[in-house]
Amino acid sequence: MHILGWIVFGAIVGWLANGIMGKRGSGCLVNIALGLVGALAGGFLFQQISGNFTYDQHGFIVSTLVAVIGAIIVLAIWNAITGHRPLR
Repeated sequence: MHILGWIVFGAIVGWLANGIMGKRGSGCLVNIALGLVGALAGGFLFQQISGNFTYDQHGFIVSTLVAVIGAIIVLAIWNAITGHRPLR
């Protein structure tokens, strides 16, 4: 059941990051992958900054914000590598 929860969470986070960055039409699988990688990257980044961040200690909203920030960073790097530009 945890895997299904992570997939749904990844889809939500990826969709939010795509919306914030102005991208459209990336697809469900890309959103899930982006959200999951972003959640890992955001968790790692906040762990390095604060020294004691874990998703278990914080609520859903804080965890989602951290994951979205991580997904935005991952999406920006992906766009820089592939040369895609967000919609304006």
